[in-house]
Amino acid sequence: MKKIFFLLLISCLTAGILFSCKKSTQDFITPAISKYVPLEVGKYIVYRLDSLVFVDFGTNTQTHSYEVKYEVSDSLTDNLNRKAFRITRFIRVNNTQNWTPDNTFMAVNYGTGYEFVENNLRFIKLKQPIRNDYSWKGNSFIDTYSTDSPVRYMDDWDYVYADVGQPLQLTNFSLPNTITVNERDEVIGNPDDPQSYAEKNISKEVYAEDIGLVYRQFLHTEYQPPVTGSPGHFVDGSYGVTLEMIDHN
Repeated sequence: MKKIFFLLLISCLTAGILFSCKKSTQDFITPAISKYVPLEVGKYIVYRLDSLVFVDFGTNTQTHSYEVKYEVSDSLTDNLNRKAFRITRFIRVNNTQNWTPDNTFMAVNYGTGYEFVENNLRFIKLKQPIRNDYSWKGNSFIDTYSTDSPVRYMDDWDYVYADVGQPLQLTNFSLPNTITVNERDEVIGNPDDPQSYAEKNISKEVYAEDIGLVYRQFLHTEYQPPVTGSPGHFVDGSYGVTLEMIDHN
């Protein structure tokens, strides 16, 4: 009887260990980054771009709307000997006009991370593992500490995954599987008080399975209150951008 009990105990413990290991392994299986940024030459996404600009020496705002197309135009090797892709951006006011190229970027998916280089700023846009609440320093390659850096406000941002695998309804698309990256949601001071300093930094991106980036919201504003001889105003470098996908291949 003792021998039978001992064998049963060993069997139960073994099964429990195997189940625990299997469960632990499954917990750490996350989607590949390529699932949400499928890079290949010829792939493109078209967005509606709303650009918030500050005019009249920062005392008023205007929103300019365009269509932009991000197209993977070439593959290359970056300076770290990694496979990279050149992305060309085209712009037009509306679909009655021809596309005009206006900028190029570089994208690298190195398996455990996805980098996007824009205007000489290298962002770590995605990072493994892709699961809710996982965070990383997405701006760690950017000079945010030099006194003359124009992007010091980007210092020490924590990129955090949310709504992993969740559906999203855009204006023209029902997307069954998306991930959200919350990059910053910061308010300094009181933006409702025109007599005091205030700053806002808001940044968020959404990626869809087998498509790529489908939505982006970015806002950086720095407001200086009025002083003698100068009205309250938003300083140079304040701007906002909203991208929403309207077409893709």
